[in-house]
Amino acid sequence: MCDPVTYAVVQGASTVMQYKQGKAEQKNQFEAQKNRNEMARKNALQRYASATLKIRQELKKSAQADFEGTKKARNVRAKFKASAGDAGGIAMTGSTNALLSNYYRTEGNFRNAIRNNMDINVSQFERNLEAIQFGQESQSTYLTPPNSKLLFATQAINLGNTYFDLQFKKQNAGLMTNKQKRGQRFNLTYNNYNKPK
Repeated sequence: MCDPVTYAVVQGASTVMQYKQGKAEQKNQFEAQKNRNEMARKNALQRYASATLKIRQELKKSAQADFEGTKKARNVRAKFKASAGDAGGIAMTGSTNALLSNYYRTEGNFRNAIRNNMDINVSQFERNLEAIQFGQESQSTYLTPPNSKLLFATQAINLGNTYFDLQFKKQNAGLMTNKQKRGQRFNLTYNNYNKPK
């Protein structure tokens, strides 16, 4: 076996190196977790912006289609009224009123279809936002900041275990000095007297 002092110095230096290495690993892991969460946040923001732009474009397209449909319906109704009046100067009769009502019904159906489509688009937009939020949460990780006190305690326990393991090996190999043996016998005797009865 090697010299106990040398062994203790080597073990102490090894423990210090393991502590520093463990501390650096914890710090790197913490930084990686923060970076992953930041990437998930940025990804979610880009997806939010894209979804919002898409729904705005759909709303604008829908409003334009509604405007064009209303304008076209008014033109058709105006031409119909003008042609009915020019046809003989007769006031609007039941059949001409029914045809005019048909124009209004067609316009109402068209506008209702546009509103229903927009309701569907808005509902889908809201579901997309929920999916984006869920995606960000699933991509994020819990942050575990470095805990140097726990790491130090672990390394101290490991050093203590190494010391006691060395003492056990020395005892089994018969390398203990008389002073160490007396100390061990004293501890055994002391423990035997202090046992609960």
